[in-house]
Amino acid sequence: MPAAAGPAGTARARAEIDLDAVRDNVRTLRGYALGAELMAVVKSDGYGHGAVPCARAARQAGATWLGAATPEEAFALRDAGDRGRILCWLWTPGGPWREAVERDIDVSASGGWALEEIVAAARATGRTARVHLKADTGLGRNGCQPADWPALVAAARAAEAEGTVKVTGIWSHFACADEPGHPANAAQLAAFREALAVAERAGLDPEVRHHANSPATLTLPESHFDLVRTGLSVYGLSPAPEVGTAAGLGLRPAMTLSASLALVKRVPGGHGVSYGHTYTTPGETTLGLVPLGYGDGLPRHASGAGPVLVAGKWRTIAGRVAMDQFVVDLGGDLPVTGDRAVLFGPGDDGEPTAEDWARAAGTISYEIVTRISSRVPRVYVNENTGGDGPA
Repeated sequence: MPAAAGPAGTARARAEIDLDAVRDNVRTLRGYALGAELMAVVKSDGYGHGAVPCARAARQAGATWLGAATPEEAFALRDAGDRGRILCWLWTPGGPWREAVERDIDVSASGGWALEEIVAAARATGRTARVHLKADTGLGRNGCQPADWPALVAAARAAEAEGTVKVTGIWSHFACADEPGHPANAAQLAAFREALAVAERAGLDPEVRHHANSPATLTLPESHFDLVRTGLSVYGLSPAPEVGTAAGLGLRPAMTLSASLALVKRVPGGHGVSYGHTYTTPGETTLGLVPLGYGDGLPRHASGAGPVLVAGKWRTIAGRVAMDQFVVDLGGDLPVTGDRAVLFGPGDDGEPTAEDWARAAGTISYEIVTRISSRVPRVYVNENTGGDGPA
């Protein structure tokens, strides 16, 4: 974990992560899950928030599973001391299957090649591998196509009979759950139920069946089955405007990104600002230099549009975002060097939110928080307030 920054106003920049918000969001999502177990997805370093601290907070609030995309992410959770159930799903041929089996990580198979490598790893370790079979119900990404599904299921059942594999899960993923009412949602659920029926006829009895991501957890209760997989919503952000605002869903954003002004100066009217002079001061004004840029993960597409709270007022980036810095026009206000600029947070104090930045950059809030680089220290608050679930 990067070293913690000092108090606000003394560090170049910081991303403050409120772990109580993570706990509260998990408890809220458990209410939506209607009795299904909950997986907290902590891939991509917990969507930029820090996988290990957020995983620990999610466990404390009752998450019974963690989700990781890559084997390295899953192993890092084990290295940090997590002993609960972890699913890892993004594999390539020759991956570290054996280590995953040895470390009690549930792995995913979308095709025969993966199952063969899992079986080989299990034989080498003398242990039974826990496997989730993934069906492609219409996303067209990872997952086994319906035409190949019976063969994968039969091979998994044979591996179970051998004792090398236990099919602990059958799962899939939505393409359009962030658009409630989209016809693809019903079509995918029907395809998933058919995949489950094929597996049942073959004699498989998985521990958990799961299809719901964050938006489906929030809006599509018929998709919950035994387990829901919540990602972005764990960190307090709404998966889409059509699903609802974070506040309306009972979620609280966990990350606040801020920086200390590196320079404040008066300039005359007609002064160009940043590369290309895409912004020129309309008159004599004060410029503030914010020491964050695309090297820290800010989207360059937010040039001339990204919102920032400085001295109690919303400002807009003046000119282009550079690698390490950008400028805001402060008008007649006179904050001083070292004053705090808040790029986004929960919005409780009038600051912009990650959703505001997503709109400014023409992207989604997932990308805004996930892309904040390791150059920005993560500072955790409310680390030790406990919870009601497994530690």
